[in-house]
Amino acid sequence: MALFKPNWLVNRIYNLTPTELKRHQINAILTDLDNTLIAWHEPNYSAELQEWLEVMKQNHIQVIVVSNNRKKRVALAVSDLHIPFIWNALKPFPFGIKRALRHFNLDAEHTVMVGDQLLTDIQAGHLAGVKTVMVRPIVETDSWNTKFNRFLETRIMRHYYQKNPETTWREHLDD
Repeated sequence: MALFKPNWLVNRIYNLTPTELKRHQINAILTDLDNTLIAWHEPNYSAELQEWLEVMKQNHIQVIVVSNNRKKRVALAVSDLHIPFIWNALKPFPFGIKRALRHFNLDAEHTVMVGDQLLTDIQAGHLAGVKTVMVRPIVETDSWNTKFNRFLETRIMRHYYQKNPETTWREHLDD
């Protein structure tokens, strides 16, 4: 069960701030794309995402998308944002995260994986040796290939809450 236990449960990726990330000695964010940064069925990003990325950039916190999607999907979603990405990451395996760590010369100890799924993002993050933040999905709907994961995730979270009743979703890392 430890593979599925996020270090933090935060409502939205946009709630992560440079101050709290630096307090936890994090200087790089690896993030899922669909339902973490943008809605899974939308090719466009929001002004809020653009502003959040600018704040991270100004504070020297690198943001890299690590997605299971095809190159074309990820490139289309992030091309105007000028952020690097790893596509076909093969999460829940750690390959894509480890590739990002090597390619961008990141230290796992100072990197966090942020995503909306336990069975892909959180598990892959733990297997790669980085801290993890689970966020709520941006939209409540999912693509057909995510629905089964959500079903299993609900069961795992129920067990997790029973074992850790003090655990709650937070607005920020330090709440």
